Amino acid sequence: MTKKALCIGINDYPGTKMDLRGCVNDARDWSDTLTARGFEVSMLLDAEATKQAIVEAITALVAEAGEDDSIVITFSGHGTYVPDESGDEVDDLDEALCPYDIAQGKPLLDDEIHAIFAGRRAGTRLLLISDSCHSGTVTRDDSPPRDPEESWPRFLPLDAWMKRGALPSGGVDRGIFFDEMSNVWTSSLGDDDLLLSGCEEGRERFSYDARIDGRHNGAFTYYARKALQELPEGATYQDWHTAIRRYLPSGSHNQKPQIFGSEAARKSTIFG
Repeated sequence: MTKKALCIGINDYPGTKMDLRGCVNDARDWSDTLTARGFEVSMLLDAEATKQAIVEAITALVAEAGEDDSIVITFSGHGTYVPDESGDEVDDLDEALCPYDIAQGKPLLDDEIHAIFAGRRAGTRLLLISDSCHSGTVTRDDSPPRDPEESWPRFLPLDAWMKRGALPSGGVDRGIFFDEMSNVWTSSLGDDDLLLSGCEEGRERFSYDARIDGRHNGAFTYYARKALQELPEGATYQDWHTAIRRYLPSGSHNQKPQIFGSEAARKSTIFG
């Protein structure tokens, strides 16, 4: 059995004026965790994490994995949306992850991710850990942190990266909210696959870029790793999710981490 992982962390979003602070730390922290669990890990950080590089790296992982092999992909960065052009979205929006070169008009769409995952071999186990905003806009948080320097939503609104002439003819409705980024992942998950995400679906839901104990991290990443360290050997993914929810939501970070996957996958051993 081969165990490989790809850890992506993007703080630098040139052209958007909405850089983050904790995503590179997230990627390095997940790399340390996964390496200690026997994974061969590669990373894409900041300028390395262009759309092309992310697509090529995920495609290679999927193509090389066989039956009983394990793949883990972690993404820490902004999430966004674009108007749906294929007609397959009930909310008329395609969810997307934001690569380093998002301002060049290069979002990584859910449809594109689905196409990559669809080509993997049967029996390949896939875990996706997404620490990015899944819904909402940066201007409409009902419970913002007291100090905006301490926490910031990982969501990139359409007009922060798309050129003015390419925006929808009706303009940007900053009150539009899209379904959770879980749509990106769960549409492609098989029976043995799982998603751990930083927040739930629905309007005004955020994953936070935070400073905890003097260091910048995603709040979800920080507490997910903390919970993992406290679990006994042989703990399951469901155990892990339950442990994370003891920390989040909190008074500072009003986000509810989610787990998606079959019952059998949830009851499987973490990184087994």
